[in-house]
Amino acid sequence: MRVPTSVDFLSIFVIVSTCMNSIQCTKGKGDEKHKSQKFPPCAACKILTSSFKKGIEKTSRGKFEGGDSAWEEDKLGSYSRSEIRLIEIQENLCKDVERGEVQCQSLAEEFESQIEEWWFKYQDIHPDIYDYICIEKTERCCPKDHYGPNCTQCPGYPDNICSNNGKCKGAGTRKGNGSCFCDKGYIGEICSECASGYYESYKDEKTLLCSACHASCDGPCNGGGPNNCEKCAAGWHMIDDKGCFDVNECLKNDDICPGNQFCVNKEGSYSCLACDKACNGCTGDGPDMCVKCIDGYHKKENLCINSDLLGRKKQENVARYLTYFGLCLATCIILQRNVYVASFIGLLVAVYISVSEYMIAHSNIQDTTANMDILGPV
Repeated sequence: MRVPTSVDFLSIFVIVSTCMNSIQCTKGKGDEKHKSQKFPPCAACKILTSSFKKGIEKTSRGKFEGGDSAWEEDKLGSYSRSEIRLIEIQENLCKDVERGEVQCQSLAEEFESQIEEWWFKYQDIHPDIYDYICIEKTERCCPKDHYGPNCTQCPGYPDNICSNNGKCKGAGTRKGNGSCFCDKGYIGEICSECASGYYESYKDEKTLLCSACHASCDGPCNGGGPNNCEKCAAGWHMIDDKGCFDVNECLKNDDICPGNQFCVNKEGSYSCLACDKACNGCTGDGPDMCVKCIDGYHKKENLCINSDLLGRKKQENVARYLTYFGLCLATCIILQRNVYVASFIGLLVAVYISVSEYMIAHSNIQDTTANMDILGPV
């Protein structure tokens, strides 16, 4: 075997270093892409104000540097509304943003005067900086469940937006047209109707609940069972006054599955599964469901078994016992020369034979191989 040289180690080092640099570069490019990502005006403003709120939380237990806090509060004013705290927040503003950091920092510079104005003058009137900056001052967002340039109310405002079965397009932003984007199963201008394939399972003055029709239905239904379908889906057939029943495709066509496969019926459909490896055509799973046996197998009490299995089993047993006999014979020969060595070797042979027989008796091979003693001779 060739001993690695210093050149080999140098080559390996260069390859590893290149790979690590490549990974780091890829990661760096990904981080830069995330930082430079741009968001719509309202979303970007929300990111900025969220970062500012986190800064407020981080500095919530802060105070002036020095020893006499009471004197500082009296002479310099409360730290909670101080310029020092504002500067601390602004210094870390947007640094916690994973996506859109560059845009966030740009907005922070653009809205610096409005932020300072809120900090020193309007915290009591507008406790939420998001409402003051993004909605009132810069008009980049709208209040909840309002949309468009004039912050129009969404359909169903305030407590029944889109019948509570959808979302108002543009809600919370200065964009969108306020139309309803309905949840699955609902349709209509304000999501007040059930879509095809759904039925009214509950309805009152304020609530509409649409539930899915049974799988056997094709289109509308008036209830949840197969007897409530107006039309049956493929794989089902209509029985008068009883509804849709599953079609057993496996009984309708014996040759529905190609090749060496058998058919399994399912609700509204079927599937084809491979026959056992011993089968040449079958009606189900297992070597006892074969129509015919493949070459090299024959039927024994309706079970396809390997014709050569018994012979190979006997050969394996003979080879195993001959090995044991050879080990015992070698031990006896050694016994004539050295009793102690022969005793030690004999003990090892006994342990080897015991362990081997135990593993053979409890192996998975025994579980998956046909019991040849029961089958008898071919």
